[in-house]
Amino acid sequence: MTNTTILILGGKGKTGRHVTERLQARGVQTRLASRSSARRFDWYDEDTWEPVTTGIDTAYMAPPVDPPGMMRAERFIRQAAANGLRRLVLLSGRGVGSPGREFEVYEKGLELENAVKDSGLDWTIVRPAWFMQNFSEDFFYDSVMAGELRVSAGDGAEPWIDTEDIAEVMVAALLDPKHIGETYSLSGPRTLTMTEVASELTAAIGRPIRYVELEPEEHVAELVGYGAPREVAESLRDLLAVIRNHRSEYLSDGVRQVLGREPRDFADWARRTARTGAWSA
Repeated sequence: MTNTTILILGGKGKTGRHVTERLQARGVQTRLASRSSARRFDWYDEDTWEPVTTGIDTAYMAPPVDPPGMMRAERFIRQAAANGLRRLVLLSGRGVGSPGREFEVYEKGLELENAVKDSGLDWTIVRPAWFMQNFSEDFFYDSVMAGELRVSAGDGAEPWIDTEDIAEVMVAALLDPKHIGETYSLSGPRTLTMTEVASELTAAIGRPIRYVELEPEEHVAELVGYGAPREVAESLRDLLAVIRNHRSEYLSDGVRQVLGREPRDFADWARRTARTGAWSA
């Protein structure tokens, strides 16, 4: 238990809202920071940074996933530390540090991690695999609803993880000082290709879902054609490179390290999510 107010940067996102719910259930005060929060926060408006960190010594940060946004997050960390922040739990990713032009977003992620480590803050870094919730929210939701996962992931596999597991790890890291200075990699209990994901979704939803493999530039063109900004489409293409290049076909034991249990399975998550009506037409 802590008497401090914890700042949640990305409090309405796939992980942030679950972190917030769990903290509030424990009686921990939180301060949500987003473009629509009471204290407005925008990564691209530095005038909004200081007000959200004033009086805060602990924060959870889900940074932008594009390289320019990550560079802004580095500046934010330095400013927040100067403004009194003392403890930071960072949402990173398992592909961080992957070299090469195709992996620029992951190289920037490593630079952000290093900025956290060099900030003088007490830090914990959490590197999860791709979220299961990307199929029920955000990136791949429209594809699921259309019955086709049109994605440039090749035949690579990923150990998809439930954001509920991530949130439980984050809360433990925020509240227990034994996690200071630790980096945890998180994954689900097994790897799945997009073809296997489509099969699991078909079984859970009760209608056919198939995987249509796209070339990376074809994927970008389709996303832009649907109205996505080119930089967002290119960031998604680059994030998928780790799967496409078979660099994510391994399991991580961070959930077990922190929580003492196995992570949730994709099939169980898909059935549970289908029962909520998330994919109802």
